[in-house]
Amino acid sequence: MIATFDSREVKPGMTFVALKGEKADGHDFIPQALANGAAKIIDGYDELDAAAKECRRSLRAKIIAVTGSAGKTTTKELLRAFFARLGKTHATQGNFNNHIGMPLTILNCPDDADFLVLEMGSNHPGEIAHLCEIAEPDVGVVTNVGTAHIEFFGSCEGIAKEKGTLLGAAKEFGIVSKECFGLGIMPKERRIEVEPRNAEIASAVAKVLPGEHNLSNASLAFAAAQRFGLTADEAAKALEGFALPGARWRKSERDGVTYIDDSYNANPDSMIAALEAFAKEPCAGRRIAILGDMFELGPDAEKYHRRVFEKAMAAGLDKVIAVGETSSRCPSDLQFADAAALHAALPSIVQPGDCVMFKASHGMKLSKILEDL
Repeated sequence: MIATFDSREVKPGMTFVALKGEKADGHDFIPQALANGAAKIIDGYDELDAAAKECRRSLRAKIIAVTGSAGKTTTKELLRAFFARLGKTHATQGNFNNHIGMPLTILNCPDDADFLVLEMGSNHPGEIAHLCEIAEPDVGVVTNVGTAHIEFFGSCEGIAKEKGTLLGAAKEFGIVSKECFGLGIMPKERRIEVEPRNAEIASAVAKVLPGEHNLSNASLAFAAAQRFGLTADEAAKALEGFALPGARWRKSERDGVTYIDDSYNANPDSMIAALEAFAKEPCAGRRIAILGDMFELGPDAEKYHRRVFEKAMAAGLDKVIAVGETSSRCPSDLQFADAAALHAALPSIVQPGDCVMFKASHGMKLSKILEDL
């Protein structure tokens, strides 16, 4: 690591980025950073952007950027795995994909990296354009267009325009699924449309990631890496032992119950995709879906929640449990006001052999239930 905004992580020779946030002001920690050996201080967001832009232009690495309403982190990790077969690859850690995380990722890219994979997030119009101005991506990948953060974009068309900004900014080419919503809105120049279900890698993907949505993510990532020389055989080797970070389809077993924690984040599209995958998950007992509230869906939030729960109730699952203020008003078998109420009741609901999936926006803190079991 070369740069950080956490003064506790500073080691001699590093750069400390002093940023003013909602809860703390990084400037208050400059003395601690200097005492820990910081060689340079970056002061504020504008200076961070300028430093990242300057660093980007000094890198020899090809920059591959990915955005989308769902599947960004999964696709970024797949891109990392695929491009690592072609050369030294650096990538965004976790989902460190905003106006702070992305510039820091660039600053921390090794000088000798061949590829830099950047995840770009956006919940307001214009954010992708800002990130592209800093990153100047060579390749852009758009996973999909859905309803995530629709509260701030007003419509799916507005989201398509925002995500399509990356395709227009890519200097060499952009990758998008032929089935992606809003293709007519997105820039066509240098745009490559690919099949969302690549048969060459399907069996390798199925071994590590369930669901059609993940095959689509992998197909997009492979399409990008293939243009730099990756073969399907090499892609399959890259997927051996592949695992996603954080609470993304993370399996564990407790007292004979299999838990699938997919609660890092959620929107209507990712919820439905997860439900379709979960309905096919091998299970000796009952399949129980625990679904919590999704945030930033605007005035139509209840409509979107109802759509998800109607899909869940029709998916052939044994039990659908709703958690949260909005979810508990939707069709389901059991309802709980919050995660604490569910936590108290869960031991009396599950039994050995069951398979239980947690899916909700991160703010619902459903992962905490599993941590405390």
